[in-house]
Amino acid sequence: MDNILNLSLEELKQWMKDNGESEFRAKQVFHWIYKSNQWNFRDMDNLPKNTKEKLAKSFSIDIPEIIEVYKSKDEDTYKFLYEYEDGNIIETVVMKYKHGNSICVSTQIGCRMGCKFCASTVDGMVRNLSSGEILAQILKAQEQIGERISNIVLMGSGEPLDNYDNVIKFLSLVNAEYSLNIGQRHITLSTCGIVPKIRELADKNYQITLAISLHAPNDKLRKTMMPIANKYSISEIIEACKYYINKTNRRITFEYALVNDVNDSAQSAEELAKLLKGILCHVNLIPVNKVRENNFEKSSTNNIKNFSNILIEKGIETTIRREMGSDINAACGQLRRSYLKSKNYLKEV
Repeated sequence: MDNILNLSLEELKQWMKDNGESEFRAKQVFHWIYKSNQWNFRDMDNLPKNTKEKLAKSFSIDIPEIIEVYKSKDEDTYKFLYEYEDGNIIETVVMKYKHGNSICVSTQIGCRMGCKFCASTVDGMVRNLSSGEILAQILKAQEQIGERISNIVLMGSGEPLDNYDNVIKFLSLVNAEYSLNIGQRHITLSTCGIVPKIRELADKNYQITLAISLHAPNDKLRKTMMPIANKYSISEIIEACKYYINKTNRRITFEYALVNDVNDSAQSAEELAKLLKGILCHVNLIPVNKVRENNFEKSSTNNIKNFSNILIEKGIETTIRREMGSDINAACGQLRRSYLKSKNYLKEV
């Protein structure tokens, strides 16, 4: 049975037409789903009984079940563990700011990129999430917090550009007026650097923010942290980023997870500043989260500030990411792995 959340309005209109229904019924259905949080066809009161029966025979409304809810001590971060109908588990994080609520969604169950500082990839990838499954994370989160989500980051479990077609469809769906109507400028997509897909995304001329998980100023160091570096060099990534900027006129964010005694030296900062000089960009420094399966440790406060100061002095716009939800394992993949281990679904590593 197809998940109706994967359909656009035009696709549902066509289904209505093909099944002897009036096309305007499609908009009614989506109003119930996206505006009224009604996820059962039989309770959509302004639809004829026959129409509801046809819908129920052809479609499901796949909203995941909540397994666990975690709230940080300062109550500005929520983490949800969701279970889909096939039993797979993903996690979604909501961060509350004065300017609105941001959500970090997962795009895959697990990940195959192998980045050593990320818990999502430890057990590999299970499968891609469909566009509707990504969208459902937002619907369920809004229901849980009782507030609207206004900003999206595709930065949870998975590599978005490794699930390119579903992610592109998701971007179209979530931006649509009949759906959640979240503007492209309120969406950030993070990638470890799949160069051909960066260029393909650039050609779409979306106004989303592209974030590159860089984490090293040179190929030699990056290869020790991120296997993708063996396929695409930093110079190739930078050229793809320049292409993206030229096509979209959008500033790129470079994410840099600071690891103690690995990539947090003054020399690395100097090298990074030289690499990014003249590029329309912003650097987001991330104090790395502890992952049990590796020996990476977070940089000292002094090293983090020193690294930031060097970049700023060299003319690179830089911020240090505020740490949110560390007391609830809010980093990618940590909570999911902890839960699966507790249920003996994963062996201790």
